[in-house]
Amino acid sequence: MAATFALSVVTPEREVLSTGAEMIILRGADGDLGVLARHIPLVTAIKPSVLVIKREEGEQRLALTGGFLEVRGDVVTVLARSAERPEEIDRQRAEEAKRRAEDRLQQHDSDVDLERAKGALQRALVRLQLLEQETHSAV
Repeated sequence: MAATFALSVVTPEREVLSTGAEMIILRGADGDLGVLARHIPLVTAIKPSVLVIKREEGEQRLALTGGFLEVRGDVVTVLARSAERPEEIDRQRAEEAKRRAEDRLQQHDSDVDLERAKGALQRALVRLQLLEQETHSAV
């Protein structure tokens, strides 16, 4: 049995997850990041990504849309803008959000907020990526 640490995933609205984990993988400010037990202390920004949580009983994944990661001792906290489980994501809505964001980015209209459209596209892509990973892991 691998060493574990306490993991909490929290958003402004709720505590999404509180569990023990052997490893997590997510996208930090400087690229992909893996955290194991006894990791050095760390605080970093989180980019929109799929959070992979590895435990003895298997893997769990969440879609994150940014926030912060704090590692302190054997306590890891993910403070996310939003975090969603696969069953909370409506594939059709995510695909529609992706199309709308792509359409906004295609427009060369000064009324389009490009940063907001890019953020919407990233959120939709992360949600769809999570659903795709869950589909493949269930096969």
